[in-house]
Amino acid sequence: MRDQPTWRIPFGILCLCIALIAYGLVIARYVPDLIAPLPAWTHIVVYLVLGVIWLLPLKRFLIWMETGRWSAPETD
Repeated sequence: MRDQPTWRIPFGILCLCIALIAYGLVIARYVPDLIAPLPAWTHIVVYLVLGVIWLLPLKRFLIWMETGRWSAPETD
């Protein structure tokens, strides 16, 4: 447990918000043009994958925000 406040949590939340906005803008700008000729059912699959893919690095990022390390602490 942490006794003192840390700068990593507000900084991490700010970075996460900025990264998600940037990711969303890039997806909204470029993906529709790329998938327009594909069948409609593939649009659903593409947007589902892109909607979930940003979660992949989130675990390590949240661990860093809480502990200052990129991997989970080892438990005995």
